[in-house]
Amino acid sequence: MARRKNQKGLTLVELIVAFSILLILTTMAVPLARSKVRAERERELRADLREMRDAIDKYHDLALANYFGTLKEGTHGYPETLEMLVDGVKVNNAEGTKMRFLRRIPRDPFTGRAEWGLRSDQDDTKSTTWGGQNVFDVYTKAMEKGSDGTPYAEW
Repeated sequence: MARRKNQKGLTLVELIVAFSILLILTTMAVPLARSKVRAERERELRADLREMRDAIDKYHDLALANYFGTLKEGTHGYPETLEMLVDGVKVNNAEGTKMRFLRRIPRDPFTGRAEWGLRSDQDDTKSTTWGGQNVFDVYTKAMEKGSDGTPYAEW
């Protein structure tokens, strides 16, 4: 059989080489993409925790200054729930206006839900159960470890 002079297309060897190069490039890109997604989730987790902790601290400072009236016994000036920070708290004034500290409870980037672990100021710092007295701190319920090796729940 004689070969045609203007034959177009690829030989089997050329196809195998091309697919091998694509396979190598793909196997290098997938771990990079996964680490990029993980880093973005970690950044979002840090930002969400910072936002909620700042709101808790602002509430606490105003409550200790009697901005909302007398403190409820056992709360030590901390909010009773996270929802209080979203729903708002009546200010101790003639108008009875409400002050809100959060627009919404953020969604945990690792669990995908707006459910967070809570600690009161009477709970142990490593406790995974909430005493229910007040909301002193929040943490993620994700069980994985961060890129720095510490569990996300300790952030």
